[in-house]
Amino acid sequence: MEDKREKLVSLIREAIDGVASSRGVKTPEGFSILLERPRHDGQGDWATNAAMQLAKVFRVKPSELAEDIASRLGDCGGISSVEVAMPGFLNFTLANSWITDTIRDALAKGKDFGRSDGGRGRRIQVEFVSANPTGPIHLGHGRGAAVGDVVSSLLEFAGWRVEREYYINDAGLQMENLGKSTQSRYFALLGREEEAPFPEDGYPGDYIDAIAQKILDERGPALADRPLAETSGLFRDETCAAVLEMIKKDLSDFGVVFDVWFSEKSLFDGDIVPRTVELLRSRGFAYDGDGAVWFRSTEFGDDKDRVLIRQNGVSTYFTSDIAYLENKYERGFDRLIYVWGADHHGYVPRIRSANKAIGASDDSLEVMLIQFVSLLRDGVPVSMSKRAGTFVTLREVLDEVGRDAARFSFVGRKCDSHLEFDLEVAKRTTMDNPVFYVQYAHARICSIMREAASRGIEVPDVSAIDPEALSDPSEARLAKEISRFPDEARKAADNLEPHRIAFYATDLAEAFHSFYNSQKVLGCEERVMNARLLLTASAKVAISNALSLLGISAPERM
Repeated sequence: MEDKREKLVSLIREAIDGVASSRGVKTPEGFSILLERPRHDGQGDWATNAAMQLAKVFRVKPSELAEDIASRLGDCGGISSVEVAMPGFLNFTLANSWITDTIRDALAKGKDFGRSDGGRGRRIQVEFVSANPTGPIHLGHGRGAAVGDVVSSLLEFAGWRVEREYYINDAGLQMENLGKSTQSRYFALLGREEEAPFPEDGYPGDYIDAIAQKILDERGPALADRPLAETSGLFRDETCAAVLEMIKKDLSDFGVVFDVWFSEKSLFDGDIVPRTVELLRSRGFAYDGDGAVWFRSTEFGDDKDRVLIRQNGVSTYFTSDIAYLENKYERGFDRLIYVWGADHHGYVPRIRSANKAIGASDDSLEVMLIQFVSLLRDGVPVSMSKRAGTFVTLREVLDEVGRDAARFSFVGRKCDSHLEFDLEVAKRTTMDNPVFYVQYAHARICSIMREAASRGIEVPDVSAIDPEALSDPSEARLAKEISRFPDEARKAADNLEPHRIAFYATDLAEAFHSFYNSQKVLGCEERVMNARLLLTASAKVAISNALSLLGISAPERM
């Protein structure tokens, strides 16, 4: 069945073209009709400001143009009424048959209900989390992980071929300090800590002690008898591997699985770094000066040019980032998405300038910035300090509140909004816990279906539905919420807004709970019961698909 929204857009476009022909004007080429859900009840099912956008072109008042368009839509099938609202909005109310169409569409498509093909099979990479492998991932990384994973699922649902990637920052001074931290703790376990002082910029967490103990258990004390410089690489590599395994386990338990774990060190194993520098030089964006190689970043609005290769021949982090960017395009991706913490906002112009410098289009790269998370317990802030080794890890949150509550909370607000995450609220099995509220709606639906089965009642074929049997406002509201899902899923993917699905799931759950509390599904007149069973079954499809996109379970009992 053609999507209701697309069908309505098509009808509006035909009406506009008819008005244009009668008035001797042309509809602007590429004009896009914006169709939105009205913000308030009583304003119909859909609304557009097309008449306001085209009024100047048609040389009439927006309200007059809206009336002209409306007159050509009144007899269209599926539209019950068209109203003009000042200063020129068109509000559409759909005919009762749309409820049947919605139910039929949801039940026929099942898990594919809401799926679209805007991506047309093009390749897209979503790189997210990418926390330095210097310790367990913390709460902020958890929000980025949830956002990146849900965005990836939304893009797949919208027809993109998605690859999830984690960029391992396993090169540079931070990794050396990580290895020295473990090395020092290893010596401390042997009572010889004065021989390997803890580095000033080391990592003091308990996990370092555990890794040091593991190395001691597996390799014995002999490493302490060798020069520090000789074993520092071993401690670095062993610690990095152990931390990565910890990160992978935490993310997997959080429902996040990456397709690719890309090592920064691998960039230096081949010739990608020198090739990238030469590419920039050939395009006039790299030059020699003062014994170093520079990126001409002032060409892109930066306040000064940036060093690519230092005087000692060592490349900067920025060079690695440009080489990594070029590597992504070499792997054949049509579009790239970076999911970064808000503290990286100053770096966004730099990566965009690098993208331009290597010759990629501006719209092929997007950066999502994720605001910080504040942890609360019954409204009281929980302190976090990574340097002190007392930061709150994702693992601790998972162990306390579980995956579903954490994921829903992390994507339940816009990415650019600061998030206050209250552990006690997330654990509640009450209706004021958002994830419980949504999951309970699904469980209620399953309960209805089990009860129907126990009475020998089957969900009828949708062809038997009588749309006139669904006359209560709570039924129309529920059907309207179900019908919204394809549009919300498409918008969430197009605009990279995972919070839309969390908001939608809450709205749908609210509509279902209202319907459940006001109407009997079983034990009423047969034609009404059949219609309500079909409506309930289609609600189950929509809420299940929404939860699936969020990576959250849809329990059958609670």
